[in-house]
Amino acid sequence: MSKDFECQYAMSADVQRMCKVAKGPDHGPSPIPEEGKWIKAKEIKDISAYTHGVGWCAPQQGACKLSLNVKDGVIQEALVETIGCSGMTHSAAMAAEILPGKTILEALNTDLVCDAINTAMRELFLQIVYGRSQSAFSEGGLVIGAGMEDLGKGERSMVGTMYGTKEKGVRYLEMTEGYCTRMALDADDQVIGYEFVSLGKMTDFIKKGMTPNEAYEKSKGTYGRFSEAVKYIDPRKE
Repeated sequence: MSKDFECQYAMSADVQRMCKVAKGPDHGPSPIPEEGKWIKAKEIKDISAYTHGVGWCAPQQGACKLSLNVKDGVIQEALVETIGCSGMTHSAAMAAEILPGKTILEALNTDLVCDAINTAMRELFLQIVYGRSQSAFSEGGLVIGAGMEDLGKGERSMVGTMYGTKEKGVRYLEMTEGYCTRMALDADDQVIGYEFVSLGKMTDFIKKGMTPNEAYEKSKGTYGRFSEAVKYIDPRKE
């Protein structure tokens, strides 16, 4: 063994006896797309991205969609959306407070209270560090606030809730547009449209001074051939 060979780490006797062989290829990591640039990421601070991850808890009773806006390795913005578990909504409230300001490595190793949120963080981390992000080819990335913009008008998550049985068929409970109040059926009892109320809009109208009944009526809308229906049903009662 060469006398000038030194290593800061402990080595076994077998390795100490070995001679040193020079390393040939040493070109660094493969570049990944980040905010319109190709980056050779070697440290956490080399990572910038905006994207989403989906996670689930152990019994798969609930799920979480986590959106993070990362700049220079640090989380600047977090959007936590959950479904299927009542306790998870409270966990999401804590996670939304915990995540901003942490590096993505810290966040990966932080207890985010709920299994589904922790799993979403893991999946999102993998996407980001491999260059698979929504902002990969967006020059300069997405501004802080992109998560709120994802929610659209009314700042509410887009949720679809449908229920069906073999004997009684389908029930539309909630669509992207809002809470489904009535389903429209044709002469064959097939769905041809639905009525909904946008709860976000309704709440905004009430906050501006409109009476609840007025706000409710103004926030209603329909989809499909609703006006042509032979019969209307309340999906929760009929």
